[in-house]
Amino acid sequence: MTDLWKGRFATAPDPRIRAFTASADLDRQIALHDVRGSVAHARMLGRQGILAPGDADALVAGLEAIAAELKAGSFTWPVDAEDVHSAVEQTLSARIGPVAGTLHTARSRNDQVALDLRLFALDAFDALDGALRELGRALVARATDEIETVMPGYTHLQRAQPVSLAHHLLAHVEAIRRDRARVAEARERASVSPLGAAALAGSPYPVDPDSVARELGFERAFRNSIDAVSDRDFVAELAFVAALSAVHASRLAEELVLWTSAEFGFAEISDEHATGSSIMPQKKNPDVPELVRGRAGRIVGDLVALLTTLKGLPLAYDGDLQEQRVPLYDAATAAPALSALALVVRGIRFDRDAMRRATERGMLGATDLADHLAVRGVPFREAHAVVGRIVRDRLAQGEDLVGLTTADLRRYDERFGDDAAEGATIARALAARRSPGGTAPERVREALAEARTAFDS
Repeated sequence: MTDLWKGRFATAPDPRIRAFTASADLDRQIALHDVRGSVAHARMLGRQGILAPGDADALVAGLEAIAAELKAGSFTWPVDAEDVHSAVEQTLSARIGPVAGTLHTARSRNDQVALDLRLFALDAFDALDGALRELGRALVARATDEIETVMPGYTHLQRAQPVSLAHHLLAHVEAIRRDRARVAEARERASVSPLGAAALAGSPYPVDPDSVARELGFERAFRNSIDAVSDRDFVAELAFVAALSAVHASRLAEELVLWTSAEFGFAEISDEHATGSSIMPQKKNPDVPELVRGRAGRIVGDLVALLTTLKGLPLAYDGDLQEQRVPLYDAATAAPALSALALVVRGIRFDRDAMRRATERGMLGATDLADHLAVRGVPFREAHAVVGRIVRDRLAQGEDLVGLTTADLRRYDERFGDDAAEGATIARALAARRSPGGTAPERVREALAEARTAFDS
């Protein structure tokens, strides 16, 4: 480790300090990205005449061999390496000799690690988008068969109005579509190569950052060298879009936990996607949705930690930024959580009869009775009060609205029309919600067709 700065210090660092400041364990996840960036850097040094062509070729060949070992899982990490950069350089030096030391020409660990983390983040954005697409497609596929399935819609977790199950599932799809839009926007902002900024002030060598950016697949190279090495907005944005995506997935997961409970009984998770109990033979546990909820909490906490670190840092690079690896890596764990939830959604069995029974209880047609009066010219607040009295009396009798006749309704208000009782049935209530974005089957079919198109790409 001391080879990196041994000319300046008279003594080696205390082993305890060395252990505290080292990041080799954290760096393993960006090792391939580091080597990929070094290959592009070495090629640029050769093209620009900063290194002799033969030296650049030797660097590239040695780095590509290390990359192959990293992919195969056979790379041996030097035990005394402080970080991934020194691990690669030490291994390269042992294999190709002193020319390995030229790899650091026109580069600092500051722009190097910023590059590695951006490459990691771009991959994580792509993985998150793929998982969101997978979950969205699963929900759309399940909604296709549930257009006519009625269930209670809830506010305050109290039964409110009848809705189509497909309509409810498509509400989650809307959140996922917003998540994908945020991922795309954040990825575009992250696609900036910092290589060539060096420590913070740029380089005296005739480097070509644009060519490196193109080779590595970035949209562009940096504009300001200080910002290039200190900017971690891309980490914060990845953490944010991952956290919000995980929160949306957690809301769906919470509903699956509720719906599969005996108290709701609306659904059952397939055997291959559930877990059991080591002591209670009857148990079938929704572990995947529960773990998705838990992971959301972890990623949200990481976002707070990350922003708290950033808020007090002066420009340019500070060692505090090393602590952002954990939030960055945690953000990447949102994708597999969403993919697992998609499997659960595809395999879940909905109990349509149980949903219908729950819809027929609990006064879910009350709003339709009030609307019936309002359509006939009764001020809605007055109509609300009339139906409120009906509900109060029915509750006192231990009854709900099922079975009410028009004659029963007219005892409360003569303005109820001949079709009042029929209009409060579940089927009529569902079909009546034909406003744009509503739960009427015709609107749900339109929404499904549009959602399928959105998830084709």
